[in-house]
Amino acid sequence: MNAYLSVFRMRRKMELQYRGAVIGGVICQMFFGLILVSLYRALYAGKPQTTPIEAVVGYVWLQQAFFRMLLASDAELLDKIRTGGIAYDLCRPLNLYGYYYARIMAQKLMGSLLRAAPMLGFACLLPRGMALPPPVSLPAFLVFLVCLALGLLCVCALENITMAFTMRTLDSRGVQAMLNLLMMTFSGNILPLTLFPDSWQKVITALPYAQLLDAPIRIYTGQYALAEAPRVLLVQGIWTLALAGSGVLLWRHNQKRLTVQGG
Repeated sequence: MNAYLSVFRMRRKMELQYRGAVIGGVICQMFFGLILVSLYRALYAGKPQTTPIEAVVGYVWLQQAFFRMLLASDAELLDKIRTGGIAYDLCRPLNLYGYYYARIMAQKLMGSLLRAAPMLGFACLLPRGMALPPPVSLPAFLVFLVCLALGLLCVCALENITMAFTMRTLDSRGVQAMLNLLMMTFSGNILPLTLFPDSWQKVITALPYAQLLDAPIRIYTGQYALAEAPRVLLVQGIWTLALAGSGVLLWRHNQKRLTVQGG
């Protein structure tokens, strides 16, 4: 376990070096957040929806704040798969799945925290109607943090499954593009899932993508009552274990059939 914690710490320190990228990302997400909030306010002015506008505004700001948690991949691993450099990692006295799981978790966690803190601070200072609303209660906020942590574990498991398929195809562009599209659509980043028809939501909210950010945000905004928290946490836990287990099996199978060419 100490070895994986060391991997996590090293990757965390590496993420802290890219301050320029963090500043650029924060400014970009602030801009998109303002645009999206203005669009939804204009939509509600013309045709009010069943979902309260305050919940939609909170949904937008939280999605933008934790955007990095969704779209972040281990470029170094992708390059190693393409060039055959992954053979060196096979010599490490570590489980390869756990090694890269720790790396991608540190990358997503630090990238999200560095961007979320200034983003949420900015969103709280905006005028009423544009600002991030407070959580419905302190218990809801604490459950939101737990759900967010489970969402991080789930998205890391999804990312490692993508890497497992990349080891077979040697080209990450197709698989990565498909995963990004599914995550952006069904996690609520493009359009809040609360605005989808109720019949659609019954299916969409059961998918693993909705467990990443949609479920935690609904707890924060009160669209999921605290009484529903055990069910939400159970669904998140089941998907996390299922995806992690599938990833471990895929990586083991790939390691047995791995062929490295070149010299």
